[in-house]
Amino acid sequence: MATKKLKVTLVRSPFGTGKVHMACVRGLGLRRMHHSVELQDTPEVRGMIRKVYYMVKCEEV
Repeated sequence: MATKKLKVTLVRSPFGTGKVHMACVRGLGLRRMHHSVELQDTPEVRGMIRKVYYMVKCEEV
């Protein structure tokens, strides 16, 4: 059974956004601008993406 994957890319700097939003970016595994990671499509990951939607670009893989 194949699980869905999401490709998440950081397109805006998290500096100056607050500790909780910076923690979400780090929790997603994003380290620097234009860094991309592939994550499993889970409700927890979707919630973190929703919290920092204005800083990331998300697409299905």
